[in-house]
Amino acid sequence: MLAYAAVALLSLAAFLTLFLFRALDDNRLTSWRWVFADADAFWIAPVLAAGLFLAAILVRAPFPGHRPAGVLFLCSFALAAVFWDEPELIVDASRYFTQAKHLELYGLEYFLREWGGQIAAWTDLPLIPLLYGLIFRFAGEDRIYIQVFTTLLFSASAVLTYLIGRTLWDEAAGVCAGALLLGMPYLLTQVPLMLVDVPTMFFLLLAVFTTLKALEHGGGGRLALASVAVALAFWTKYSAWFFLSVLPVLMLVWIKQGQRPVLLRALLLILISLLLIGGTLLSVSDVVGTQLHLLQSYQLPGFERWEESPSSTFLFQTHPFIAAAALISVYAAFKSRDVRYAIVLWLPALVIVLGINRIRYVLPVFPMLALMAAYGLRQIPCGEIRKYLVLCIVASSLALSVLGFRPFLQQTSAVNLQRTGEYLDSLDVSEVEVIALQQRYAAVNPAISVPLLDLHTAKRLIFRSDGLVPAGRDLEKSALRFTWEYRNPKYYAAGAGGLRAEAVVVIADDDAQSLPDGIAQGLIGYRLGRQFIASENIFGYRTIVKVYLAGHYPRRG
Repeated sequence: MLAYAAVALLSLAAFLTLFLFRALDDNRLTSWRWVFADADAFWIAPVLAAGLFLAAILVRAPFPGHRPAGVLFLCSFALAAVFWDEPELIVDASRYFTQAKHLELYGLEYFLREWGGQIAAWTDLPLIPLLYGLIFRFAGEDRIYIQVFTTLLFSASAVLTYLIGRTLWDEAAGVCAGALLLGMPYLLTQVPLMLVDVPTMFFLLLAVFTTLKALEHGGGGRLALASVAVALAFWTKYSAWFFLSVLPVLMLVWIKQGQRPVLLRALLLILISLLLIGGTLLSVSDVVGTQLHLLQSYQLPGFERWEESPSSTFLFQTHPFIAAAALISVYAAFKSRDVRYAIVLWLPALVIVLGINRIRYVLPVFPMLALMAAYGLRQIPCGEIRKYLVLCIVASSLALSVLGFRPFLQQTSAVNLQRTGEYLDSLDVSEVEVIALQQRYAAVNPAISVPLLDLHTAKRLIFRSDGLVPAGRDLEKSALRFTWEYRNPKYYAAGAGGLRAEAVVVIADDDAQSLPDGIAQGLIGYRLGRQFIASENIFGYRTIVKVYLAGHYPRRG
């Protein structure tokens, strides 16, 4: 009982210590200095204490029982679903939505032919937008379908983390690792977003696990499945190319422990994977070459301008106990000369050596961090204390993400687009014209707001991008440079009549931003139907929305 009390007090102390030093958190989205700027941490502390008490009760329960994979899947899905009401927070989602909508409207053949051409690809690889597009085409263009999909991938990632831990060591290590993936509050906030980071994490884990099984058991089916998984991971994101370097490490470890058949399996897997990747790469080699040049000349130098500190990522945005257990695991593994540990150490070590200090870029490595931490927790001889520690980490993560991160994110100006979409869907209009005013506080093309609004509404949007120019800043080095290379898709073009729609949406960076004379003249005869002016007053890019309705449109209520 004394040990439980000590762990609970340490958990509370860790939270309060991080709160006191929250000014050190330089995360670009959910920094504690913003999340708790006007908050009193002591109202969260009692909730956390209640969660720690509940965790002590669960320790005695037969949890997760005889089906840990199923329990992990269901629990992770349920917890991530809590965040489905988040707005779309990161403007990168506009690129993936736009690419996916091209597939939805014009078909798979058009997408494959025009990706990187008529479909602007920036530095994106095609797999995840392709999957999003297929969802739109066959399920419908509704954000909830994307959120269910990404949540399923997150839940599957928790299961794959468990399976990898069980394969490398034992059942207990696998369960701990899978559960620790829920102990990272930043990760929970990213699951519902239409980005590529969580899917990349899944496909990377799938490649690792299927490779493990192919080397361990052999067989043509397993080798083919592993090769396909490697090729899919390759096409998720360019950073995944670095992360796939874990596979040669894995092969070397297994070859060292195995016999000649393992070497043959590894060679076959490499050969088949290269054939699959090479065959698909050949048709888009020009586009990929251009993207690689852009990554080298723009993205890599940008790391220093956009970076976040490791202390932010591994203390504030995940959990200090996970970081501590991971450090302990390094000593424990070297002491026991556990060569298999190199498989999970490789990617976190690569991130540190290369100085990748941007949390979104290292998010796919989080499962390996969880596996390292689970290995460190194996050094605790008492299974119940180990289990309680994991539950305390998860309870802390939920308290922080649900009571801290989630309310903060729901106050950002991004929520205005979400609420505008809901309002537009309640109107009896067929088309909505969108006017995006010049952003004065961020070097971002306001046209990028249109696909973000489109994601939240079923109405057909009309948009004219005339008159939008860069705001005189150094766009070559801007993190939002891609927005000025955005090309207005033809499906937003107005009809032949050119008449103004019955509903007009004006997106500005401030509720007092004045309308240009031409736009103001065009809105004569319209009245303000609704405005959405929530703002966190932190981020430079803001979306304040006013919806104007034609004078003859009936008033509601």
